Amino acid sequence: MKKKRLPNSTRKFIRREKARIRAEILDIKEQEKQIQKLYKKI
Repeated sequence: MKKKRLPNSTRKFIRREKARIRAEILDIKEQEKQIQKLYKKI
């Protein structure tokens, strides 16, 4: 069974948001929390 992939536009959005989170937030635990929140939103 093949896994369903996200559309390219959504994957690009996630990649850019993760980069923005990592650039703005210095605390690693807070970064992970924000990234998990991003994935839950999508």
